[in-house]
Amino acid sequence: MIARSDLKALLPEDKCDIDRAEAIVKLGYPDIEPVLPELLEWMQDLNWPVAHVLLPFLAKIDSPLIPHIRYILGTEDGEWKYSVLYHIVARSVQLKEAFRHDLDRLAQNPTPAEQTANLHLLARDILAGHGPRFPLEDDPR
Repeated sequence: MIARSDLKALLPEDKCDIDRAEAIVKLGYPDIEPVLPELLEWMQDLNWPVAHVLLPFLAKIDSPLIPHIRYILGTEDGEWKYSVLYHIVARSVQLKEAFRHDLDRLAQNPTPAEQTANLHLLARDILAGHGPRFPLEDDPR
């Protein structure tokens, strides 16, 4: 396994650092496990070019993301929560099951900030079995 310090040196330095994002993806999981939190930070804004490189890769990791997604759901960042729920959790049976309680709470009792971010509507869609409305670039759906 690659040392965390070596992996951190490979992380994207800015939102346009596609070369580093591609290098991290090429290493694959589980080699990049120590830097999953840092990689998920790039999902805070899907307009960032590195997010488009990392998202298809992260969406395939499944259950090892649970503690990291749990952290994200505890933040006040509605856009980050929406991105992770819509593009990662909704694509995974394992993650939908792991976050069923969170999705139920969002659907039935969202905070005002979660309502503003439309997280209650997204949670209802996910619980109803309506996944993302468009496939990832390398998703055969």
